[in-house]
Amino acid sequence: MAAGVLAIRRGAGGALIAAALAVLILGTLAAVAWQARGFSALSPWDLRAIWFTIWQAIVSASLSALLAVPVARALARRRFPGRALLVTLLGAPFILPVIVAIMGLISVFGRNGLLNEAIRALGLPELSIYGWQGVILAHVFFNLPLSVRLILQGWQSIPAERFRLAESLDFGPRDIARHLERPMLRAVLPGAWLAVFLICLTSFTVALALGGGPKATTVELAIYQAFRFDFDLGRAATLGMVQIAICVLAMLLSRWIAIPSEFGSGLDLGRQISGPPGWRRMLDNAAIILAALFLLWPMLAVTLRGLPQIPQLPAEVWSAALRSIIMALISACLAVTLSLTLALSIAANRSRLIEIAGMLPLVASPLVLGTGLFILLRGSVSPQAMALPVTVAINAIMALPFGLRALIPAARDLRQNYGRLADSLDMHGTARLRLLILPQLARPLGFAAGLSAALAMGDLGVIALFPTDIPTLPLKLYQLMNSYRIADASACAVLLMALSFGLFWLFDRGGRLA
Repeated sequence: MAAGVLAIRRGAGGALIAAALAVLILGTLAAVAWQARGFSALSPWDLRAIWFTIWQAIVSASLSALLAVPVARALARRRFPGRALLVTLLGAPFILPVIVAIMGLISVFGRNGLLNEAIRALGLPELSIYGWQGVILAHVFFNLPLSVRLILQGWQSIPAERFRLAESLDFGPRDIARHLERPMLRAVLPGAWLAVFLICLTSFTVALALGGGPKATTVELAIYQAFRFDFDLGRAATLGMVQIAICVLAMLLSRWIAIPSEFGSGLDLGRQISGPPGWRRMLDNAAIILAALFLLWPMLAVTLRGLPQIPQLPAEVWSAALRSIIMALISACLAVTLSLTLALSIAANRSRLIEIAGMLPLVASPLVLGTGLFILLRGSVSPQAMALPVTVAINAIMALPFGLRALIPAARDLRQNYGRLADSLDMHGTARLRLLILPQLARPLGFAAGLSAALAMGDLGVIALFPTDIPTLPLKLYQLMNSYRIADASACAVLLMALSFGLFWLFDRGGRLA
């Protein structure tokens, strides 16, 4: 497939794909806008959903950022066995299927979870995970690791010379915090907060499983309810436009609040920072242990509960698993082929328009795109028939920006280092692909393919829009949870988690070994 793409005249393939992508996404959004009936179509329930979406995103982002600061600081200035593994695991929630994480949180914080059992033993009232508190708890669970990684990078970006100068000036911990750490946090925290805020704005699966009702419905969930239960396409389209407007405003805000760091460059960035002894060491250790418990305990709980039940899973779960694997592989293949063609074209032509077209999927959520495609196709294809193909296509499109971020720098380096030599040898088409591009770009290609496959494997957004009797594995897991078959649901969650991480590992490892 990629060889065929390369056979197209240089740059033309990328331009054609960029144009098709722009037509597809903008055409889908135009269909949504055309169907929208204006703000008068929104009910008080919808306005409350808009308010709750913004409110929970602000609270979730603020909690994630604030809790991440002591954890990132502790990781930056302490060394201990397993530190590298813990930092690596902080990236796991990004590819962890949302519905699996929710199962883990229910195992710990649910009515029959370990926490409530301990609370009941003390004679105290139970805690409920369902409602706004569950939505915020799940969002902090997913986004605390992302915030820690972003803030940790900020700490590691402070040149070690600054810390050595502070020691020579006999600075205490308060002086170091005032002159080095707080300026860094002023530069890093707004970006980290806004990244989490944007993610929480488009929350669907968390609100579907733990929210709902008048007090905990997000805009995404309101779109789903208008589409599936009321079949009010005008109202769903209006909510979709509101969702897009909020996301665009948030992205514009991110450009306004970005504060550059003033530390400059150093000769030994990333070297170990020595932490203060005494009670501050104890606080750092406590922050690391509590963060690790919060992030790993739910996954350990659902694994221990579900692993022994896997051999007893019904046949329809294994059918759904096979279906999800095939769909994830098709999505990954499609996403990587499009990403590679666009990245090579961007590297060759330095076209800003092609890069912008590749980032267009960030403008809209999968549910909004799914609604638009349904509006465009409903006259010619039945909803049942379009469920799986539309899910595959949207998963591939939504993974495109991540693939491009991984491939564009490597493609530019490849062009700069080997482009003229390959041209002088008249190396084009499949020969250039086989002998130069694939070997040199194997690592980012493997990472992009693994990420695309893992994200597609765990998606429960688009498939939930369409009525279908051939569910994917995440949808089957959600159905098991709704029918209170908790043992089967736990086993299904372990299977889904293993398949998602397995696909990511296989592609990423394959790229590293190639």
